[in-house]
Amino acid sequence: MKASLKGRYTNDKSTAAATIAVGAGDVKLRASMTDATVVNGPSLNGLTLSVEKPGFFIVDYDVPRKDFRFQFMNTVRVVEKPLKLTYIHSRGDNRTVVDGALAFDSANKLSANYMLGTRNCKLKYSYVHGGVTTFEPCYDLGKNAWDFGISKRVYDDVFKATYQTWSRDLALEWSRNSKFNGTFKISASINLAEESKIPKIIAESTWDLEM
Repeated sequence: MKASLKGRYTNDKSTAAATIAVGAGDVKLRASMTDATVVNGPSLNGLTLSVEKPGFFIVDYDVPRKDFRFQFMNTVRVVEKPLKLTYIHSRGDNRTVVDGALAFDSANKLSANYMLGTRNCKLKYSYVHGGVTTFEPCYDLGKNAWDFGISKRVYDDVFKATYQTWSRDLALEWSRNSKFNGTFKISASINLAEESKIPKIIAESTWDLEM
């Protein structure tokens, strides 16, 4: 059995979440809860139950909303290249999203995300230079705008910068993944179109435990 604890801090509030996963053959059973589940006494708020077969499907059940979310994954070969496909359907809001990612080699990947019945479609190209620096231009067809991202790995640390041309949002991020101290991520974002220019700070920490 595995447990995961996550804390999140922003400018105006702090939240926490916990996940417990149990293996049952090649299927994983998970229960996830937030601080809303235990604050002011035990309740069903923030409680989600999941069944997952890694690489094939995930079924999430939001207990308080009585809502299901289905996710199916598959990989096919296109011109001898792996194409990963993901189908996600949320029953409550009747929303369906299709993801696809085609890896040409270890350094080049093209991905697409499309919400059925809308103009929400994004195309992203990812190029990894030298195994440590990643460039990710992304075109949003619905907004007719470009987003740009660049990240660099330095040992266990990853430094990332993103810019959205449509909203003029600039974000900087520092994350670390450690086997001994867990993972953490600190990000700061600012909207260059606003006069105040007050950055939004987010800090997240995650600890994984074997039980």
